[in-house]
Amino acid sequence: MPIAALSDLADASQCPLLVIKVGSALLVGHDGVRRGWLAGLVEEIAEARGRGQQVIVVSSGAIALGAATLGLDKGGRGSLADAQAAAAVGQIALSGLWTELLGSHGLTAAQMLLTLEDLEDRRRYLNVTATITRLLDAGAVPVINENDSVATNEIRFGDNDRLAARVAQAAKASAVLLLSDIDGLYDRHPREEGARMIPVVEGVTAEVKAMASAESNSGMGSGGMVSKLQAAEIAELAGICLVIGNGQHDRPVARIAGEGIGTVFLPRRNAGARKAWLGGRLRLKGSLVVDAGAAAALARGSSLLAKGITEVEGVFERGDPVAIADNAGQVIAHGLSEYDAAECAAITGLHSSEQASVLGYAPRSAVVHRDQMVLK
Repeated sequence: MPIAALSDLADASQCPLLVIKVGSALLVGHDGVRRGWLAGLVEEIAEARGRGQQVIVVSSGAIALGAATLGLDKGGRGSLADAQAAAAVGQIALSGLWTELLGSHGLTAAQMLLTLEDLEDRRRYLNVTATITRLLDAGAVPVINENDSVATNEIRFGDNDRLAARVAQAAKASAVLLLSDIDGLYDRHPREEGARMIPVVEGVTAEVKAMASAESNSGMGSGGMVSKLQAAEIAELAGICLVIGNGQHDRPVARIAGEGIGTVFLPRRNAGARKAWLGGRLRLKGSLVVDAGAAAALARGSSLLAKGITEVEGVFERGDPVAIADNAGQVIAHGLSEYDAAECAAITGLHSSEQASVLGYAPRSAVVHRDQMVLK
């Protein structure tokens, strides 16, 4: 059965594999590593393992740790070069910290550093899946972070919320727990009078997105509520529950699961492994704008035909991932294109009977086949 309540996070039968994301501000304070707090969290991980649960950790903190060691201002985020240098130094300290604390409970830490491309490229994504699976089978606790020492501004997750959701997809996890500096999602900015926390969200709708703030209270991390909702959307596609909870308390998992304090995002669907990977992509090579008739047909489960396309944007090759947007600019699907951008532009608006003379060969059954598409 899928997870239905926060208490299920501590139930091995309901949640056999849990991904826990730890933000920079939770791990590193103004006086350095919050060792006592982290030791409490590691004790909770050990307890989870003791009751039969597997745990994956997605840990921020490398840049903050490295910046302190190198004496860089702005927490190491003053420039891309600073962030990369800080990450290179801090990652050693971060992995050593997890190794030591997990080891004190007889657990083996396994470091994995991932870039955006590792999870956006299908073959590399499957390699990540295989590695995580083997580590879990061997009894290790994977500790995963973005490889900030080589990631660029153009090709990076930018926050570990979305990385955690993508890792959960790859690992086929039961749930993702985002430990944050706030109890959960509020219906407006939590500092506003009358703000109310939302305990359960069934699907990330436009109304839910309107509640989000991009602010990160600590100023140390890179994510805010907007990135957490994006992570919830990614998890939802794979049928994975996502929880936002306050990590600032001692033994935060027990507080969230035991006292029921947090917001749980319940998935409305499970798109299947390949479509979940496709729908969760953060980088797309181009976009196809469609008319109202085509948008309605896609919602009914049809493939995208050239006849319904009104505009082609970007440069892409056959097999590349593209966004499909309606005439208002709203992205309604992701899919793999059967044509390159120039061919798509050439047959835009044409019926299949008219395409052969333009293409010089018999047209394919669709520009984006429904089997290679996932609705948003």
